[in-house]
Amino acid sequence: MLDILKGPIQATQEFYQLTGKALANLARKPHYFDDVILQMDSIGFGSLPIVLLVGGFTGAVMSLQLGRELEQYGQTGHTGQAVSIILVRELGPVLTSVMVAGRNSSGIASELGSMKVTEQIDAMRALGTDPIQKLVTPRMIATAVMLPCLTVIGDLIGMAGGFVLGHYFFDLKAIQYWSQVWRSLAWMDLAQGLLKPFIYSFPISLIGCYYGLKTTGGTQGVGRATTQAMVVASVLIFVLDLFMGVIFNPGATV
Repeated sequence: MLDILKGPIQATQEFYQLTGKALANLARKPHYFDDVILQMDSIGFGSLPIVLLVGGFTGAVMSLQLGRELEQYGQTGHTGQAVSIILVRELGPVLTSVMVAGRNSSGIASELGSMKVTEQIDAMRALGTDPIQKLVTPRMIATAVMLPCLTVIGDLIGMAGGFVLGHYFFDLKAIQYWSQVWRSLAWMDLAQGLLKPFIYSFPISLIGCYYGLKTTGGTQGVGRATTQAMVVASVLIFVLDLFMGVIFNPGATV
């Protein structure tokens, strides 16, 4: 039994050590700002098309389904309110983070894993460069900055998609829909919608870096690390979402 637990416990310990070093590097020089900008471009702008597609179709489907239910009670005018609250509080941060995890956690693991099996990281250490400071910290910073921005864009596109379907199927007027969207959102909803992706950004980036740096076994190991990074990061997002939901729900009891 102890042998079974030894591997996960060791992996958890190594992951926390990597996280601690990456965070400590924020106060250490050099900071490699050029690498941060490059990673912001790759992680942020590179993920924009898939975030736009997922956000738009999610908002459209929500508007269609919620509008049909509200139509039974003559309350289709509240479709915008329901779509905006659900998107900003839950679906926007979670779906955007999962899409970014699927694209970037796997991409980071693949990139660093390829560097590991070709001994580029060992060469970096031999030249006196800290691989964590050079490779991990810039990716962590870039993801923490860009993921909330992508979430905001995804939410707005989702609301726009909801309006298109609401206008087509339920004859919702623009002023009616967008006024409901504006009035329904409180500051706590906006804070929750921005804090969640910021928190999720750390497992997305650091899980990818961890599995990339632990890659062994050549090209097969790179593929295995890529899959593990995507799966673990996605699962952690949903686990963290549960805890964040409990924290932000004032009526929740533990």
